[in-house]
Amino acid sequence: MKIIYLDNGATSYPKPEEVYKFMDYFYRNFGVNPGRSGYDLCLEAGEMVENTRKMLTDFFNGDHPNRLCFGYNSTDALNLIIAGLLEPGDHAITSTIEHNSVLRPLYHLSLKGVEVDYVPFDHQGFVHPEDIEKKIKKNTKLVIINHASNVIGTVQPIEEIGKICRKHRVTFAIDASQSAGKVPIDMKKMNIDVVAFTGHKSLLGPTGIGGLCVAEGVDIKITRAGGTGVRSAQRTHLEEYPYRLEYGTHNLVGIAGLHAGLKWILEKGLENIHQHEMKLTRKLVEGLKKIEGVNLYCQDDLTNHISVVSFNIEGIEAQDVGIRLDVDYNIACRTGLHCAPLVHEQLGTDKIKGAVRFGIGPFNTEEHIEAAINAVEEIAEFRKKKR
Repeated sequence: MKIIYLDNGATSYPKPEEVYKFMDYFYRNFGVNPGRSGYDLCLEAGEMVENTRKMLTDFFNGDHPNRLCFGYNSTDALNLIIAGLLEPGDHAITSTIEHNSVLRPLYHLSLKGVEVDYVPFDHQGFVHPEDIEKKIKKNTKLVIINHASNVIGTVQPIEEIGKICRKHRVTFAIDASQSAGKVPIDMKKMNIDVVAFTGHKSLLGPTGIGGLCVAEGVDIKITRAGGTGVRSAQRTHLEEYPYRLEYGTHNLVGIAGLHAGLKWILEKGLENIHQHEMKLTRKLVEGLKKIEGVNLYCQDDLTNHISVVSFNIEGIEAQDVGIRLDVDYNIACRTGLHCAPLVHEQLGTDKIKGAVRFGIGPFNTEEHIEAAINAVEEIAEFRKKKR
């Protein structure tokens, strides 16, 4: 039986066929160090990298392709942002909806004298912009918010938060790990200073590639140093973007896959993909709500949501539900705390070891969702019989 993959919140799978083909073609034919020598293969590789920078800058409505910097993933980018913008004595504001890729770097800096405030989300899963504004102080240097939750799927009011940050002249960064490739991100309209993104989720690229898009006027200090292929005699790392935040040889095959994934999204249409995923999400939520003993989290209204749904079956640990779904029904999902412990603390699910998460992607079908609903119903029914 073919696997029903509902773990797209972790990594999208499968990728569009065009992604696999382009990665193979490009790496076989141009898999050299991009843009650092004058021979044709190197120039072709460098041109693809620069074209991808421009595509992503346009996609986020950033200021200039040179300020689109590649990294390993969004965690890598978020570490560069947080360490590069905060000093001891500074104040940062974030939320309880964050992933550990934000929580842990901030915690480590808090041990060195950076003050951090955490704004909670409401019962529907949203952070209120006015709650962030109340926390802003004279030494507030950064507001950093998860655009879309990887646990409950809520899309935060980024534009309103951005206006507040612009009003108070505070740098505003977003973690777009879940949202990039699912919902529009317009840095200028939303007053976003920095976007951190990963390639392997909804941008439909491979693992090991991501980065950040930095607005003009925002200077993230250099916290690493290394080769750039430019001005090699200079002892210090280069100050200008993108070299300022890039180190060593690019992940060329990763950028090629990201290039093809983004091209596929642009051809299909971001809104069309989102509508398809949310249609399936509504079907899933409606089906799960009818099952006795199933508890859903922040799914009463799917407005301003992405296709991520978390739930539990009363009397069964999330991990055991996940095992049953895998072994008996060949359904892949994610269980546990989802690297977002404060979300589960606020929901109270930390006491029952987290939740079961279904993440719907562009290649899921109505048949997949029906199979998932039926599987959960059978597991819940089996629990009742055992009692």
